[in-house]
Amino acid sequence: MNIAKLLTDTAARLPERPAVIFGNRQMTYAELDQRTDALAWGLKEQGLKPGQVCVLMMPNSPEWVVCYYALAKLGAAVLPVNFLYRSGELKHIFSDSGAVAFIGHADHLAYAGPVLEEMPQIAIRAAAGEAPEGYMTLDSLMRDQGKYPTHPAEDDDTWAIIYTSGTTGLPKGAMLTHQNLASNAMTISDMRSTDHDAACLGVLPLFHIYGQTSSLNASVYLGLTIRLWEHFDPDETFAAIQEMDKAILIAVPTIYNRLAEMAVQNPPKRSCLQFAISGGASLPVEVLKRFEKAYGATIYEGYGLTECSPVCVENPYGKTTKPGSIGLPIPGFEAMVVDSQDQAVPQGEVGELVVKGPGVMKGYLNQPEATADTLRGGWLHTGDLARRDEDDYIYIVDRKKEMIIRGGYNVYPREIEEVLYQHPAVLEAAVLGVPHEDLGEEIAAMVALRPGVQATPEELRDFVKQLVAPYKYPRIVRLMDELPKTHTGKVLKRAIKI
Repeated sequence: MNIAKLLTDTAARLPERPAVIFGNRQMTYAELDQRTDALAWGLKEQGLKPGQVCVLMMPNSPEWVVCYYALAKLGAAVLPVNFLYRSGELKHIFSDSGAVAFIGHADHLAYAGPVLEEMPQIAIRAAAGEAPEGYMTLDSLMRDQGKYPTHPAEDDDTWAIIYTSGTTGLPKGAMLTHQNLASNAMTISDMRSTDHDAACLGVLPLFHIYGQTSSLNASVYLGLTIRLWEHFDPDETFAAIQEMDKAILIAVPTIYNRLAEMAVQNPPKRSCLQFAISGGASLPVEVLKRFEKAYGATIYEGYGLTECSPVCVENPYGKTTKPGSIGLPIPGFEAMVVDSQDQAVPQGEVGELVVKGPGVMKGYLNQPEATADTLRGGWLHTGDLARRDEDDYIYIVDRKKEMIIRGGYNVYPREIEEVLYQHPAVLEAAVLGVPHEDLGEEIAAMVALRPGVQATPEELRDFVKQLVAPYKYPRIVRLMDELPKTHTGKVLKRAIKI
């Protein structure tokens, strides 16, 4: 199926329901469907063909949503790109993807523009806003020619190419099909009991797979209204939670931490949240508890990765949720915890998490060896270390590559981070290994304190020392104003300088 069917079906069923609210702008499902038809006609007129790749590079906006589904109707492949990327990142992505078209925003062309000048093969260029010379405006591409005949995509046709920024080497383009993304959106929607007159608070970037599936595609499938922001604004989100009637929040741990911290200073007068979903990184248990207490909403922590469209494991809605656990495989998915020989380990033991299911990518674009290695044996190897409990709930222990080996002992940074979060002065924490002549690696903790609260490195070190085995506590503790993060809110450990 073509993923655009999620939109056309909902527009036929709920034409007058608001699809997107963005500031003082509002667009119904009928209007969204009509505008995507008009843009698909215009892009076809410019020569964009099914299967060809189009870059989509702009902040969250109604225009982003229109472009996304217009490209789907046309049968092109969308390449969503972070609008904050610099020239070096863009050169690789534009070239490797084989893109022939570009849609951006006039306010964010400073780095993309010079790269495009070196790539004449990207001949179709458009921009929202006041488009500069050499770019068509989106409005000029609109053609009022009625319903666009949605391209009859095969389930295996590539729909989205999402570049993953690995810890080493250049980013790889994960090829996700119409079936991958549509099935993932429908599955996670059907497994949760969401009131259809609720809104989804769209605080995640849509260029990221988490925002695309869980905020956008799932909402369009259900017919929810998406309250969309250009980026996460804690004050506006806090206000919306108090003012709106019913809503769900799909977010990352950094957002839950910020909102929980705001509630300490200014408890919300009411909360419209029916439930919340956390993904994108491990959610510290203390943050989960503080948020749930402040906002009266259960957080269902889940797990996914770009190569999975992304959701593959989640705490089951309406059933037991286990703080610290990512839950159980979602319907259609299987999961195992395996050793270095890809053999299942006994319950409770740590190994690599591998998954299979309908959301798993076709492979990495132009990377047959990396594809074969990641998908070996028919299982997607996540690179995350995990364990199962007696109820088969899965717990992420840490990234394989982030495990610290101190004097021959394995130390999992996340375990130490969870302990640090229990200290009342700690707002954020990141634990990592640093080279050591005698031990191989030493444990270091980078900590950001809560505003107005004091603590010394020695105090934090001694706090952890009382709660873990002697070889696990951090000998090095550094205080930072703020921890560096990716655009999705993950702590960027490789950017931390000891």
